[in-house]
Amino acid sequence: MLRMPGTLTIMPPMKKPQIALQLYTVREALAQDFTGTLQRVADLGIRHVESAFWPEGMTAQQAAAHIRAAGLTIMAAHVELPLGDQQRSVLDDMAALGCTRAIWHGWPQDPDYGSLDGIRRLAEKYNAASAICRQHGLSFGLHNHWWEHEPVEGRYPHDLLVEMIDPTIFFELDVYWAQTAGRDPVQLVTSLGERAPLLHMKDGPAIKDAPKQAAGDGVLDLPAIVAAASHAEWLIIELDDYAGDMLTAVERSVRYLTSLV
Repeated sequence: MLRMPGTLTIMPPMKKPQIALQLYTVREALAQDFTGTLQRVADLGIRHVESAFWPEGMTAQQAAAHIRAAGLTIMAAHVELPLGDQQRSVLDDMAALGCTRAIWHGWPQDPDYGSLDGIRRLAEKYNAASAICRQHGLSFGLHNHWWEHEPVEGRYPHDLLVEMIDPTIFFELDVYWAQTAGRDPVQLVTSLGERAPLLHMKDGPAIKDAPKQAAGDGVLDLPAIVAAASHAEWLIIELDDYAGDMLTAVERSVRYLTSLV
């Protein structure tokens, strides 16, 4: 903050969020032609991607090499929880990918979300995962679907986790799934503030089993969400499915989100 002569205070401009693509969006195309699909992604002007899982037989090391060869950088990775027998493989994969944000993708739905005691157990598990990540120079985050935003014993599991987990754990808020569950994404990004540096941006009818749509084509008020997300560092395009050519939807989403930032 700069203070000029007199009483005028000038706040430094907020840094604009960057746009990335969750590669889960193009998983089917990647399975058919990994390097060619990455090149098509880069040709859309995308420079940053978030990883998920790879075609059968491909390692994280191999995938990372192809991604870098396409001129793309990996800004975050969806991984399994780095606990127990999975700890070493998750840490090795993160090192291969060369990013420091490890995100629990939250799928499939954990039955512990069905009770308050279960949610407390999940918080303990997530805190343990975060501690392992911090020991290895990583940060740990949580990605939501709809069930974290459906009431359990009068409380929203997502809100309980905000209270229970270590404050160093960040949230990757999927605004579409939150609205599908009946929450207000604008209110959520506002209340989470700096704890939600990553937003998953998808659009559609906000109905669980309906195909998703390109950003700007559905019912979400994405301009209001982006305006409220003053602390967001990344707007990440993700479409779980789409009734058409997926890369066309990605291109439309890139253009629309670019217009908002």
